[in-house]
Amino acid sequence: MYNRSIQDALEDVMRQYPVVTITGPRQSGKTTLVKTNYPNKPYFSLENPDVCAMISADPRQFLNNIDLKKGVVLDEVHKYPELLSYIQGIVDENRISGSFILTGSHHFQLTAAITQSLAGRTAILELLPLSLNELKQAYSVDEYLLQGFFPAIYQYEMDPVVYARNYIKTYLERDVRQVINIQDLQAFQRLLKLCAGCIGSTINRESLSSDVGISQNTIKKWIEVLDTSYITFQLKPYFENLGKRIIKAPKLYFTDVGLASYLLEIRSTDQLNIDKMRGNLFENMIILEIIKHQYNQGKDIDIYFYRDSHQNEVDVILPRNNKLIPIEIKSTATFNAALLKNIQSFQKLVGDRAPLGYLIYSGDMEPRIGKIQVLNFKNTYKIFHGD
Repeated sequence: MYNRSIQDALEDVMRQYPVVTITGPRQSGKTTLVKTNYPNKPYFSLENPDVCAMISADPRQFLNNIDLKKGVVLDEVHKYPELLSYIQGIVDENRISGSFILTGSHHFQLTAAITQSLAGRTAILELLPLSLNELKQAYSVDEYLLQGFFPAIYQYEMDPVVYARNYIKTYLERDVRQVINIQDLQAFQRLLKLCAGCIGSTINRESLSSDVGISQNTIKKWIEVLDTSYITFQLKPYFENLGKRIIKAPKLYFTDVGLASYLLEIRSTDQLNIDKMRGNLFENMIILEIIKHQYNQGKDIDIYFYRDSHQNEVDVILPRNNKLIPIEIKSTATFNAALLKNIQSFQKLVGDRAPLGYLIYSGDMEPRIGKIQVLNFKNTYKIFHGD
């Protein structure tokens, strides 16, 4: 069991909204979170065919039997989105904070249903797998990158390769078929593996189309499916008139580095240590740490990258209080002043708007050099001191 950093944000919205919706990848800990924090609320999983059949047979009667002051947890509610229309009517008549906790893994399906039925009536929180700060267990960089951060791997000491294999197999055979009417799962799986090879890069749909053997429009659609089902996400470029032509395409990352390592056919830490994608996976992990912090505060993602047409680049731009925080991410354990070059160039470009930058790496030294703070990767959370 792990104390999740999102608990304070959850308590806050439970006091304000009649409905609280928690979304996120499968097995990221949504059910454990609500059961642990609200053990006295009746719990119903719509993944259970019997429960789903009972509710769908007479949804109005089912909801009428709920004590709104005590509340209820409805897990995987995207399985029966029509239920949200009935919930809308109940909360409009009886607005009692914390009456319904809804969870779901299919971001697109659930968001579409909520937009239609519960807009203005529900708070939405997103829970990703464990952060480094939540895990609080000492592993090497390569162990983190191989194992990923799904709670079950650590709680039950599971083989991360076997776990990832079963996760991907279940995702392909069940979740993908539910989201899109896809005939060629092998082509989709090829795209999934090719995306793992694109971590930290801008998406080239023309190249992917040629490699997978499908149209660019299909590539676009399938990547949207990967994003909306919490397998991948895209980091947008920072747009501003900075005096240079900037790259406008987003960069691709995975929601869990363990799944990405598996798709790259990395099976051991020894293999990972010399793999050409190690630096990309490390970058992916740190960007996830920043995103997890924002989600765990109940906030939207506010994180970008910068690259101009001359290939000047900063891995992360984090807007904070009308300032810009440039962050460089390097997997090396050896500090070298040359690692600061990109941050210094950006600070020179924007002047006082970037009073402090960060270098995140895997070494132990944490010097402050001018306007740049060096941090070990396990201390990424210190970027947010002062929140």
